[in-house]
Amino acid sequence: MSRMSFATLLFATTLGFAAAPAHAVRPMPALSADGATAESAALDAAIAGAWRDPKNAARDGFRHPADTLRFFGVTPAQRVIEITPGGGGWYAEILAPYLRADGRYVAAMVDPAALPEGRGRDYQQQSLDALKARLAAHPAQFDRAELLPFDPKAPVFGAPGAADAVLTFRNVHNWVAAGNADAYFAAFFAALKPGGTLGVVDHRARPGADLETMKKSGYLTEQLVIDAATRAGFVLDGRSEINANPKDDTDHPNGVWTLPPTNRHDAEDAAQYRAIGESDRMTLRFRKPAQ
Repeated sequence: MSRMSFATLLFATTLGFAAAPAHAVRPMPALSADGATAESAALDAAIAGAWRDPKNAARDGFRHPADTLRFFGVTPAQRVIEITPGGGGWYAEILAPYLRADGRYVAAMVDPAALPEGRGRDYQQQSLDALKARLAAHPAQFDRAELLPFDPKAPVFGAPGAADAVLTFRNVHNWVAAGNADAYFAAFFAALKPGGTLGVVDHRARPGADLETMKKSGYLTEQLVIDAATRAGFVLDGRSEINANPKDDTDHPNGVWTLPPTNRHDAEDAAQYRAIGESDRMTLRFRKPAQ
């Protein structure tokens, strides 16, 4: 598939994209004593980029993009699929320029046309339009990014075995609530090369939380996510406390949406929730077994 400028990019009529040439998945590079590898410097430069929305950059202290992407082993020559980028492209504005020269950034977005008319379709159209606008605003950094539409009822993320990494940030709780998480994890497994990485960040419930509480609150247990990935064929390859927040007890009147950045709470409680900050989050790395 040719690389297309976002000035002329249109949603494709099919869900597939051409497979990249077969090659071994690149492992995360070993850092030198001072951590100054070219790949590390390139990632730092992408995070410090002037094209980033200042509101997004202000959240780095909660989302820890450098540590998170290094933990997932993302390197500049990889094909990386991000599932339903949020915040108008919070990670897209880091990953697209980081992968621009030698790799490929693919944003998998729900195809609004696959949904019936209504609020859900309108929301997905707004999300798509926001991401397109964000990417079009800085063509020098984002011109080689790709959009990949998919049907949430039967997700497919391009040609089988074409991706080095699939990343999903704060999405799994939505699929659990909708009852289709297994379909997503199976699609991730199909999209990845043998040895490829699935990186998951999501709001973390206390161990033993029941399913209905998780659906209502937006917090998931690590075990639920690990079980879903394992059923799809993945192996847990690592877990990290990079995105942990011990101030978050996960017990809020409007679930995780009580906290920043959503702030679904009474105005007089703003200081209380601002002091907690964003949610406590799990950070899990899975591997598709080599064949």
